[in-house]
Amino acid sequence: MPRSMALSPEEQAQRERFEQTYLRSRSPAMLSIERSVCGCDYGATSWTTRAEADEIRALLELRPGLRLLDVGAGSGWPGLYLAETSGCEVALVDLPLAGLRIAAARSIKDRTAGACWFAVADAAVLPFRDNSFDAVSHSDVLCCLRGKRAVLEGCRRVVRSQGRMVFSVISVAPGLTLADHRLAIENGPEFVESETDYPTLLTRTGWTVVDYRDLTQNYAASCRRQLHADERRRDALVSLLGAAQFAERRADWRSKLEALGKGLLRRELFVTTPGQMLR
Repeated sequence: MPRSMALSPEEQAQRERFEQTYLRSRSPAMLSIERSVCGCDYGATSWTTRAEADEIRALLELRPGLRLLDVGAGSGWPGLYLAETSGCEVALVDLPLAGLRIAAARSIKDRTAGACWFAVADAAVLPFRDNSFDAVSHSDVLCCLRGKRAVLEGCRRVVRSQGRMVFSVISVAPGLTLADHRLAIENGPEFVESETDYPTLLTRTGWTVVDYRDLTQNYAASCRRQLHADERRRDALVSLLGAAQFAERRADWRSKLEALGKGLLRRELFVTTPGQMLR
């Protein structure tokens, strides 16, 4: 049985939208756009590029014999790629079943080098024993979840004492006016707002930040590539989505780029190790 906490109506609606997104992601047009934007064709929903995935693999020091947990794994990007290119074992966890089905089929097709497991589970209620993993990753996941603290605490519980967690996240820039703060939230993922900044949240949930990358310019570049790729495949996207949704999609990319240009949103990567849990 899938393990999950009770979802709010907003979270349930978000889950259903992700299910539809994963189903559409397998269309030739969407896969072509994904290759143009991120350099992969997994049906991904994060902004992680191939170059960033290679950096994550190096930062986690993945190799055969290590066990990786990919939280919010979706259709397998970048978790399956990390396992394929490093030889490590991987467990992929998410709630939308459509994404995990795509990931499972991809792992068979690619004959992923290490052992591979799939779990339909809430990221805040991980179905694993304590100290089960050498490494944890999640790509632009926390900004799509309301229970950020519970997810980080769960990841801390299942990682081994010498392990690492590397993740990317989109966040609201600090020190904004009320109007700019509202604009940032409108242009970020659904639950982009956090109770506090991520370094503080990580400390409170038992993590020590050992390295950091500002990926905001990468994110803006990806949004620009997204706009150009959508335009090149306009006819196919209109056929797939409908004219109204295509126009809305284009307007969303432009609005995100404007917010990024004003410094309202950031995309960050954190490298962390287990520390002392604060209460």
